[in-house]
Amino acid sequence: MTLHVLPCDFDEACAFVRQHHRHHLPPCGHKFSLSASNEEKIVGVSIVGRPVARLLDDGATLEVIRLATDGTKNACSFLYAASWRATRALGYQKLITYILDTEPGTSLSAAGWKMVAQTQGGSWSRESRPRIDKHPTQGKLRWEKDVPTTNRRASGRKGKA
Repeated sequence: MTLHVLPCDFDEACAFVRQHHRHHLPPCGHKFSLSASNEEKIVGVSIVGRPVARLLDDGATLEVIRLATDGTKNACSFLYAASWRATRALGYQKLITYILDTEPGTSLSAAGWKMVAQTQGGSWSRESRPRIDKHPTQGKLRWEKDVPTTNRRASGRKGKA
């Protein structure tokens, strides 16, 4: 079965995430979204936006903030690879994503991504700004795909390289 990448509007991507994502609700916004189709139906979506961690938001980096499939074989790695191609076509230098530390990362590895960091996890809630956590608070693994150092350009953000 051949998969095809299709553009996907934000509302469609969010509806798919609501139906198929195991542990997250849809995000609040995005830069772009893609879907994977097997010619009969949509089998997965990728939602790409600015990095959630503000210290990684350097103007040259985007983040796959949600990726969900219906379980179709190879759909995850297909969408990670397609998200990277689209990110590069838009002029960005790096694409990151996080997975739970209990997930193997097989699809990311198959798409040529590298695991670069482990986070401790935790809550976004603070005494000064209480939040209700609607997501897993366990540790996460950060994966990334980037342009080789010799091919990088300066970031568009002032004061950052």
